[in-house]
Amino acid sequence: MSAGTVQGLLARFPKARLLVVGDLILDEFVWGQVSRISPEAPVPIVWVQRESVMPGGASNVANNVRALGGQVAVVGAVGQDRWGDALLDELAVRGIDTSGVIRDARPTTVKTRVIAHHQQVVRVDREQPDPLQATAGRRLRQAVLDRLPSVDAVIIEDYGKGVITAELLSAIIPAARRLKKLITVDPKEEHVELYRGVTSLTPNRQEAGRMVGRDLKRDEDLSWAGSEILRRLQCDAVLITLGEGGMWLFEQGGRQTRIPTVAQEVFDVAGAGDTVIATYTLALASGAPMAHAARLANHAAGIVVGKLGVAVTTPQELQAAIDGKPRSSARRASRHAGSSRRG
Repeated sequence: MSAGTVQGLLARFPKARLLVVGDLILDEFVWGQVSRISPEAPVPIVWVQRESVMPGGASNVANNVRALGGQVAVVGAVGQDRWGDALLDELAVRGIDTSGVIRDARPTTVKTRVIAHHQQVVRVDREQPDPLQATAGRRLRQAVLDRLPSVDAVIIEDYGKGVITAELLSAIIPAARRLKKLITVDPKEEHVELYRGVTSLTPNRQEAGRMVGRDLKRDEDLSWAGSEILRRLQCDAVLITLGEGGMWLFEQGGRQTRIPTVAQEVFDVAGAGDTVIATYTLALASGAPMAHAARLANHAAGIVVGKLGVAVTTPQELQAAIDGKPRSSARRASRHAGSSRRG
């Protein structure tokens, strides 16, 4: 994939229209320093210096699409609480369409990470992952169906927090197929049979293994699993992400593409999977072949794991990565988890 090919592809990103459906999460970061251990328990005392918030889960996928220049709307649910207000504010600031987000009686899912000296000390989760109530579920399904005709691709992002249900998938996947929309899925194994006929799935090694009921420790296991998922679900492609092992793309017809990692330094892997499916789908919606889209997603993931916190990348960074231009350590460290709120 030449630099010129990438440049032409990136230039088409702003014309692509994507819909992200899934579990919306607010990622909260508490940044501080540790100078001593608590006298009450053998734990560090973190002196808080600042706080920040960032869209997480499906909203981070949408944020990645928007950062790369694509047009994007998100459908999901947030609580009627200050965390829901904060997440919607963050999405609006970034130019992400939130008109399909419903306010639910359940609390907003929040992940709070305490970070000191560039290391995560602890993570605190606030969530109620029960499925949405029937009325809220119907409203959410209708929000997706209303938006399908006006988009080029749909990303289904299942974090297991109760938004993606069998009822939702049974309604929106056939509708998207009838409209000939691209459909990509970050899957959960309990819904695997409902993904039949989607364009592509992007499981990691563990998720792919659970989908086929086998530990994927060797290359032979991975090769079999990718082909088996294709056979079972009759999708066009499966992109298995392998962390430091890169990616492995399986396409109908037997074509396989092994893509080595390009990450040089790994500061934080949080959100890397979101970057992969966002970049991959945006590239497909912009006309890229599967292998080109996967390679571009691999470069995007290599960029974000070199940043601290849940991060995104830009077209300029992607072009520089393809061109082989290094990023300075200072610039990399400064691009962390988004808008800062002093506390």
